[in-house]
Amino acid sequence: MKLSVIIPTYNEGKTIEKIIDKVFLQKNIYEVIIVNDGSNDDTQQKLKSIAERLLNSKNLKIIAHKKNLGKGAAIKTGIENVEGDAIIIQDADLEYNPEEYSLLLKKYTGQNVVYGSRVLGNNQHAYKRTYLGNITLTWISNVLFETNLTDIYTCYKLIPVKIAKKLNLCSHGFEIEAEITVKLLSMGVKITEVPITFNPRHYEEGKKIKAIDALKGISALLYYKLLSSKKYKTS
Repeated sequence: MKLSVIIPTYNEGKTIEKIIDKVFLQKNIYEVIIVNDGSNDDTQQKLKSIAERLLNSKNLKIIAHKKNLGKGAAIKTGIENVEGDAIIIQDADLEYNPEEYSLLLKKYTGQNVVYGSRVLGNNQHAYKRTYLGNITLTWISNVLFETNLTDIYTCYKLIPVKIAKKLNLCSHGFEIEAEITVKLLSMGVKITEVPITFNPRHYEEGKKIKAIDALKGISALLYYKLLSSKKYKTS
């Protein structure tokens, strides 16, 4: 199985090299796709240096947006350029540990989607409001689709490429997490969750998600739920 790792990044010059090196240490890595979403720090310079160091030894793709479009737009760009069998989304900020890909892969059948749940992992959270926002969004998703998920805003989503390319994602911001979940459930795709660890960072360290993103997530859940029953069918 060829695993493609998509890393959306914006102003992560301090951590981008470390996360790429950690990802390439894992098994089954076919390619790593970095989407630099209009960074205005030294991220692009760091990526150029990494590409030169890994030249001809690793399958690394670097794609740059001319301006900052949002995490959702970066994920969409990554999916459009993927060539492996399955994707996993990896944040560049070291909150998630690539060594835990194996936990998701153990539950992966090639037909299902696997989420790494921070809630099941009983992790600490830096900000109560972001934790409560995720719990609320997940609860709304469960009510809409009669499911029992615990963490729809997790970064770690292991998705077959053939399914990912059918999602036709539209969201540009963090609400992409809600859109992905709604469309997967509307297609009848089984989502399996496994507990993962989580090392939250603070806003002064570069954390970007804000309270307004929770409101956008609620809107996305309701909007794509209304559209999904007609547009997305399991093939």
